[in-house]
Amino acid sequence: MKTTKMICLTAMGSMLSVLSAMALAQASAADVARLGQDLTPFGAQMSGNASGTIPAWTGGLTQAPPGYVAGKSYGDPYANDKPLYTITAANMGQYADQLTAGYKAMLQKFPDYKMLVYPTHRSVALPASEYAQIKQEAGKVVLNDSGSGMANYEKTSVPFPIPTKPQELLYNHLARYRQGSYQYFPTEMVVKPGGSYTVIHRDATLAMASALGNPEPNRLYYYLLKVTGPDSVAGQQTLLHEPMDQVKEARLAWQYNPGQRRVMRAPELGYDSFDGLSDGLRTYDMYDMYSGASDRYDWKLDGKKEMLVAYNTYKLADRSLQYSEIVKPEHLNQDLIRYEMHRVWVVEGTLKPGARHIYGKRTLYIDEDSWAILATDLFDGRGELWRMQEAHSLQRFDVLSSIAISDVAYDLQSRSYVVNGLANQERAERFGVHTTLQDFSPAALRRAGN
Repeated sequence: MKTTKMICLTAMGSMLSVLSAMALAQASAADVARLGQDLTPFGAQMSGNASGTIPAWTGGLTQAPPGYVAGKSYGDPYANDKPLYTITAANMGQYADQLTAGYKAMLQKFPDYKMLVYPTHRSVALPASEYAQIKQEAGKVVLNDSGSGMANYEKTSVPFPIPTKPQELLYNHLARYRQGSYQYFPTEMVVKPGGSYTVIHRDATLAMASALGNPEPNRLYYYLLKVTGPDSVAGQQTLLHEPMDQVKEARLAWQYNPGQRRVMRAPELGYDSFDGLSDGLRTYDMYDMYSGASDRYDWKLDGKKEMLVAYNTYKLADRSLQYSEIVKPEHLNQDLIRYEMHRVWVVEGTLKPGARHIYGKRTLYIDEDSWAILATDLFDGRGELWRMQEAHSLQRFDVLSSIAISDVAYDLQSRSYVVNGLANQERAERFGVHTTLQDFSPAALRRAGN
């Protein structure tokens, strides 16, 4: 009798768990009809704000400006805009509620640092097919119990268009639309306090697992990075298989060492281990503003706020610019960076008791339109602001995808910084490149090194 009762209770518990998950899906599905109505097709608030500083979304930027030539500079569709105002250390108090802790610190620390604020343009637009996919999966995708993975996910770029939990925001950032796959040529520069730097040239390919047609279980994307110059570091390669649930399965990573001509597993490429070429300024989970497992932090959703962030940074992407015109001592050339008022989701992560990480707390600012993290504040174990990151967003109107052209991480203590992704003097990126699972195998990594 006791055994039978236990079996019944176990079965009932399992059924309740299933029903609970279904109820969660049904609750979120009730709002699906709002997509394309009071919410944009990707889940942002359709209307503008009361003060008029944030306009309504009217479809985004889907047409190239006059004179655009594919493979050349994007041009600046908002080139005629004039700055509304400039924020400096002298007047930053007027805008304190709209500035991240990182921006406040930069303004206070560097006398020549400024922020040129322009009219806001809600430029994000995706293909109609992607809007349909978002709506099809909305309300079906759910987090697992630990928040470290997703169930019922197929290929949507916005798994949680109406988020209620901080981890849902993280997955929206990780899965955001990037044309399925693309190849690009991002540089990396570690800039010393005096302004000296070396340009590291790289060739990178990212493919979402769903775009490959035959993804392995528990895969979100695949990533291959090759260092092509200078000669002292050329030939180094890194391969990542990014699990959807990195608690269930750790990130799979391999590196090719040209000196040894060997491919080796690299299990340390995660969390707060340092990228070897960043001079200790960037941890692996700072890539793409935040990547990898999230289980070492307790996450809190602080809601949505109107804040100033780098946006529509077409001027910074101009291919007529030399890197010496962009990279300056202590910070980038702020005349080239455009700031706008946008609504961002604020997500705060606090290191769990007993967990290890060099950052005791991190605050992420996630764009409501692109779902990309646009800024982060990184605090040390004493609770003091240590570093800040800024992404430079750009709507790629030719492929209807919003992908940052670069990001920068400033170390407020050492006065050094690392900028990643500038490609002004590099080849043009290629979107929708054909890739297969074999292209991201350790064997392919070995062949490419020979």
